[in-house]
Amino acid sequence: MAATKKKRVIKEVTQLVTITIGAIIAAFGLDMFLVPNAILDGGVIGLSIIAAELSNISMSIFLILFNLPFLYIGYRRMGTKFTLRTLYGVIILSGATAYFHHFDRVTDDLFLATIIGAVILGTGVGLVIRAGGALDGTEIIAILVSKKRTVSVGQIVMVMNLFIFLLAALLVFSWETAMYSIITYFIAFKMIDVVVEGMEELKSVTIISDVPEEIAEALLKQLGRGMTYIQGQGVFSNEPKKIIYTIVSRIELSTLRSVVDDIDPNALVAIENVADVSGSNFDKSSGH
Repeated sequence: MAATKKKRVIKEVTQLVTITIGAIIAAFGLDMFLVPNAILDGGVIGLSIIAAELSNISMSIFLILFNLPFLYIGYRRMGTKFTLRTLYGVIILSGATAYFHHFDRVTDDLFLATIIGAVILGTGVGLVIRAGGALDGTEIIAILVSKKRTVSVGQIVMVMNLFIFLLAALLVFSWETAMYSIITYFIAFKMIDVVVEGMEELKSVTIISDVPEEIAEALLKQLGRGMTYIQGQGVFSNEPKKIIYTIVSRIELSTLRSVVDDIDPNALVAIENVADVSGSNFDKSSGH
């Protein structure tokens, strides 16, 4: 019981530390690359940048103010833990942007600021999301709307951000910087995926063959990956079939294809992307 509680405390502390580091990294990308060059991110951060430009009030204040309504909605619909982590992340982001605001920007080259700033920002936001929090309240709305409509979270966020970029071009910045902002958004979006899901691209593979045992044995020798038999039945033949299921890395995929093709060229091989795998020692040299 005590060990379980200790584990839980360590996990919570680790998550808070990760959120802290992620928010500081995001703030560094914003205030040292993007904001001084009039390049926006999307969501609440983008709205905060626009509001700061129009009012000459610090962006850090708007980051908290604009997130409060979304945090309230998140508290009502998504639970206390998520809301507290998000609030903590927003406060750290706000404080860090206020601190970095006193330093000179790293570069005034728009291209470099867009690319490097987006990568740094995406890394920071990705760390916060990985730790179970968020830095942007508009994502909470996107998640809730997507549950009631046939559109994805990404599509909803995209529409909101395009509106924000259009608003920025009309009210504060030029069309050129608005276009740079769109590029920033796409790069940051992809960087978040890399941080949250990892660099390694994993594939789940389903193999249907008349000689499953032979294929499984060969793959076990070649790849050292564990496999699972799924019991199936052919619709036309009405005969029972053993279906092989396994998960491999992108590099191992070509070896798998070659092994299967050598043993049974007529085997059906279905491959799907896997965002993440945990448990059963998959990350070790032994099979999953």
